[in-house]
Amino acid sequence: MHILEATNDNVIVLEGYFVQPPEFSHELFGEEFYSGIFSVDRLSESKDLLNITMSKKLLPENVDIVNTYTRITGQLRSYNKVVGAKNKLLLSVFTRHLSFPAEKAEEPNFITLTGYICKEPIYRMTPFGREITDLLVAVNRQFNKTDYIPVIAWGRTAKYTESMTVGDLLKITGRLQSRSYTKTYGDGSTEEKVAYEVSSSTITKVSPVNDLSTVSQEDSQIDKNAHNS
Repeated sequence: MHILEATNDNVIVLEGYFVQPPEFSHELFGEEFYSGIFSVDRLSESKDLLNITMSKKLLPENVDIVNTYTRITGQLRSYNKVVGAKNKLLLSVFTRHLSFPAEKAEEPNFITLTGYICKEPIYRMTPFGREITDLLVAVNRQFNKTDYIPVIAWGRTAKYTESMTVGDLLKITGRLQSRSYTKTYGDGSTEEKVAYEVSSSTITKVSPVNDLSTVSQEDSQIDKNAHNS
């Protein structure tokens, strides 16, 4: 179980291994930042390969970071990158703490977010017959910045969130996932792509009078399997 500050609107805790040593990414106000790919096991045999950003100050000097089980605590952040003529929303885990636990956590991939719906929810059915609602949630942070986080709701939670509107405030728990898919273009050509999104386990609508209305994925075994697979 992860102990998190109740006032923190964006906390993610990951456990796993770096695929390769983090490499220099950029420098900001004289501080060097590194980026890397972090592999986190799912309950199935699949793995999530997630983008990580961290200050050089956090990198250990005497640890083989690729072969050492690592815990990352930080925030999920978004930024726009121009690809061709379009803006692409990219997600990366900004690392605040790095440690090397002796024992593995029951939940190696956990995130909690509090933010506002900033785009009308999209309800759909997957090719496998699963109900899904796609949400885009705006999470505020210091210095008047906002992170825009794609969130997926499953099953009963998908039906619950389908009718929500822009401006609704949500409390979300779940995990950050990487999902490979094939995009087909108008000319028939295809391209393999990877999406990064939060797969929710619970979503709570927070009202102005602090009443809480919660739907949990765990109420349905099918939803729980979808969340963890």
